[in-house]
Amino acid sequence: MARRPDHAPTPLKSARRPLAPPRRRTQAERTAETRLRILKAAANLIRRRGYARFRTAEVAAEAGLSRGAQLHHFPTKDALVVATLEYVFEQAQIVSRRRAAAVNRPRDLIEAVIADAREFFFSEHFMVAIDIVLSTSTDQAVRKQILDISRRARRPVEAAWAEALVAGGVPATVAADVVALTLGVVRGMALRTLWDNDPKWFDHLFGLWRQMIRVFLEAEQKRGRLR
Repeated sequence: MARRPDHAPTPLKSARRPLAPPRRRTQAERTAETRLRILKAAANLIRRRGYARFRTAEVAAEAGLSRGAQLHHFPTKDALVVATLEYVFEQAQIVSRRRAAAVNRPRDLIEAVIADAREFFFSEHFMVAIDIVLSTSTDQAVRKQILDISRRARRPVEAAWAEALVAGGVPATVAADVVALTLGVVRGMALRTLWDNDPKWFDHLFGLWRQMIRVFLEAEQKRGRLR
């Protein structure tokens, strides 16, 4: 019968190094995360309920934070709404510029411009911005902030779509005009929803506008003005 060893063999030590402890977030990172959670929560509430039923007291619960944390970052409703619109408009700008860069045929671009503009201008957040700007009770400083935010967010979008058309062979001046007119048409229809919201009719009008722009671009191409 085999004799059992007096001592068990010593197990081999693992060559793997122990995992380093996770890096602790800085105060600035924690502050930025908290602020972002508040802005996302406010944006979601405005999107679901509209501005008329938006209550800042509900934002903290939506974000999973204390009321004190919310008030520390945004002590007033105006401050919270302005920051929320700035966040939403900036995110929309990023999405729009990516879309513009992903499409390269003029025929596809016109449809893409309309779809992108419709998503933005028909959103509750754009209507909130309009409501604040047009309200007689809005503080002038707040009104100016909203207008500045809109300019900073939308001008790069307009330029991105125009550049995409230029890349597709449309002259720069024609591209700028087509984009400006298209955005103006969509924005105008969005405002019309305030007293006459008829999605099917809007679909028809946007389809008609697409045809008009395509006919115009084809005519320009026949004249040799497009590549």
